[in-house]
Amino acid sequence: EGTRAPKKGVIRSDALRMLGPSQPKFDTHETQRIISVLDETIVKLELSSLIPCILDSLDRFADTLGPELMSDLLEHQRLSRKVEDLLSSSREGEPSMAEEQRESLCLLEEHLKTSVRNILRLLLANPLLCQALPFEVCARQSLAEAFIQTFREFRNLMHERLLTSPLEEREKIQFMEDISLRIKRNTETLTALKAELAATIQSRDEKIHKKDNVIKDLKTSLQDVANNYQISVLQITQEAENQQKEELRAWQARRARLQEDLKQLRAQLCALVLEHRESELALRKKKCKVEMEIEKWIQKYDADMGEKQAEYEELYALYSEEKAQVSLLQEKHNVLIPEYSQIAEERSIREQKRKQDSDELVTMTIAATRIQAFWRGYLVRSLFKIKRKKKKKGGGK
Repeated sequence: EGTRAPKKGVIRSDALRMLGPSQPKFDTHETQRIISVLDETIVKLELSSLIPCILDSLDRFADTLGPELMSDLLEHQRLSRKVEDLLSSSREGEPSMAEEQRESLCLLEEHLKTSVRNILRLLLANPLLCQALPFEVCARQSLAEAFIQTFREFRNLMHERLLTSPLEEREKIQFMEDISLRIKRNTETLTALKAELAATIQSRDEKIHKKDNVIKDLKTSLQDVANNYQISVLQITQEAENQQKEELRAWQARRARLQEDLKQLRAQLCALVLEHRESELALRKKKCKVEMEIEKWIQKYDADMGEKQAEYEELYALYSEEKAQVSLLQEKHNVLIPEYSQIAEERSIREQKRKQDSDELVTMTIAATRIQAFWRGYLVRSLFKIKRKKKKKGGGK
C-alpha cells in the first residue's frame, strides 16, 4: 500500500495534465488567422440570427438603422415572404410544376443570400449599432442560440487542437489506451466482487429464512387474538342490525310522504296535458290555413312561370332568326374580304409608284437647279475673263 500511493498520485497528476485545459502557448500566424476567421463567423451568425427579430419590429428601429439598411431589410423581408409563399405553394401544387418551382426557389435563395451579405456588411460597418442591437432586440430563437453555442464550442475545440503539438497528441492517445487497460482490469475486479456479493446475499437469505420461522410462531399467537376479535365483531353486527331497523321505519315514513307528493304532481300533469291539447288543436288549424295559402301561391307561381316560358320561347325564336341573318351576313363578309384585300394591295402599289415618281421629280428638280447654278457661274466667269483681257489690251496701247 505504501508503494501504491505515490503511483496513484502520479496517475492523477498525469490525468489532470493530459485531460485538463492546455497551458498557454505561442500562437502561430496561421492559428491566429483561423481563429480570427471563426470569431468573425460567430459575430456574423449572431447578427444574422437577430435579423428576424429586427424585421418583426422594423418600425421601432427605423431611425436607428438608417435609410440604406432599412431598404436592404425591407428587400430581405420581401424575399423571405416570396420563399415562404413558394414553399407553401410547392407543398399544395401540382407535380408538373415541381421543376419550375425548384428553379425559382434556387434563384430566390441566391438573392436571399446576397441580401443577408449586404445587411451584414452594413451592420459591421457600424460597430456601435452592432453592440447596441443585442440589448434592443428580443431574444433569439432557441435553435439559432443552440447553433451559435455549438459553433463557439467548435471554435474552442479547434483552438485547443491547433495549440496541441503532435507529441502531445500522441501522449494523449497513449494515456487513453492506458486508461482503457486499467478499466478492463477494474472490470475483472468488479466481476470478482459481484461473485462475493452473491455469496453474501445467499447467507443473508438463510438468515431471513430463520426469521420467517419466528414470524410463523408469532402468527399463531395472533390467531388467538383474532378469535377474540370475532366475538367483538358479532356484538357490533347486532348493534348495526338494530340501527338498520330504525332507519327502515324512518324510510317507510318518508316513502309515504313521497307517494302523496307523486299523486299531486300527477294531477298537475293531467291538467297541463289538457291545456296543451287545446293549444295543439289551435296550432293545427293555423297549420292548415298556412298550407292552403302555400298551395295558392304555388298555383300562382306555376301560372307566372307558364307566361314566362311562352315569352322565352318567343324570344328564342327571334334569336334564332337573327342568328341565321348574322350567319348569312358573315358568309357575305367572308366573300368580300379577298376583294377588299386585292383592292388594298392595288392601292398600296399605286401609292408606292406615286411616291417613287414624286421622289424622281424632286431628284430631277434638284439636279436641274444645280446644273443651272453651275451654268450661270460658268457664264459669269467667262464674262469676267473677257473683261480682264480687254483691260490688259487697253493698258498696253
